[in-house]
Amino acid sequence: MLWTLCVTEIISWGVLYYAFTVLSHRISTDTGWSAPMVTAAFSAGLVTSAVVGIPIGRWLDRIGPRWLMTSGSALGALAIVAVVGAPTYPWFVGAWVFAGVAMSMVFYAPAFAALTRFFDARAIGALTVLTLVAGFSSTVFAPLTAALEHGLGWRRAYLVLAAVLATITVPAHFFGLRRPWPTVDSEHHAETPTATARSGAFLALVAAFALAGLASYAVIANLVPLMDQRGIDTGAAALALGIGGAGQVLGRLGYQVLVRRVGVMPRTVVVMAGVAATTGLLGVFSGYAALVAVVIGAGVMRGIMTLLQATAVSERWGTTHYGHLSALLNAPIMIATAVGPFVGAALASLLGGYSAMFVALGVIAVVGALLAVVTAPPAL
Repeated sequence: MLWTLCVTEIISWGVLYYAFTVLSHRISTDTGWSAPMVTAAFSAGLVTSAVVGIPIGRWLDRIGPRWLMTSGSALGALAIVAVVGAPTYPWFVGAWVFAGVAMSMVFYAPAFAALTRFFDARAIGALTVLTLVAGFSSTVFAPLTAALEHGLGWRRAYLVLAAVLATITVPAHFFGLRRPWPTVDSEHHAETPTATARSGAFLALVAAFALAGLASYAVIANLVPLMDQRGIDTGAAALALGIGGAGQVLGRLGYQVLVRRVGVMPRTVVVMAGVAATTGLLGVFSGYAALVAVVIGAGVMRGIMTLLQATAVSERWGTTHYGHLSALLNAPIMIATAVGPFVGAALASLLGGYSAMFVALGVIAVVGALLAVVTAPPAL
């Protein structure tokens, strides 16, 4: 089951997310829609994924991942076909909205819920393996998509990718996730998810992750423009961004050591403070070597954040309502991911440059770290 999810997460992220980052410019050129219009449609899909993920999480707690993830794979393939065939911009936006529904059913949230319930006490090891393997999605699908587009054009490239999504992930989810959904066996007191979601600790946790996520993902979208303002050429900037991806792997590899040595709440504070520090320092340093070092540190923090988010609910409130509560936690983070590039660009314009923007985002992440101090429920 773990290796099934490793394969399907690589493909799902590659087709539904990373392929767009490669093809968006070609889509804009071919259709005549501006780059912001094309990106806004994709962002609408991400926001839809965040919102729809909440009821998906509720259903997941009740019935398990098999039928939800199988249906999501089929819907994702159909949505990509709709994107390709969109005759008008409203149709294009609508296709990405449906793709967003599929994302909520096949991305990390349901996979994390499945591993948390199936592996129980061994979940951190399984989650680490999944995020390590799935982290290579962009490594595989960015060049693959570029090669397909070069030979076939963006429309046929997307159709090939949709076929890959349908022919591999639909049967993989159907057969690979066929184990009975296990009953919950937890030492945590399982209060109602509504009561937990309204608690001060949970609301602080949601706000902390949203602010840290906003800063963390704005780094990805705005690092190249920052380096461009510093006189660093695009190729070197792109290399630095890629090296940051290696930092994510390092962070995920070391997460189990961090879990053994640092408690739940202090760990959350330390990681979010690390996000704040690395984000702010990108606005302070100007030398290429120093920037690369900080980018690696930011990647480490981003890699840890993925696993920190995956375990945040189970370590505080158990696994009984993991799907529902994780969806509530994930929704603001997904929205922050969607608006992060726009927020970063707007702050850069408002503050007169990307250096000041990164410092401001660092301050925003500091607020997240401070909120993390009060994310421990009374029983913890």
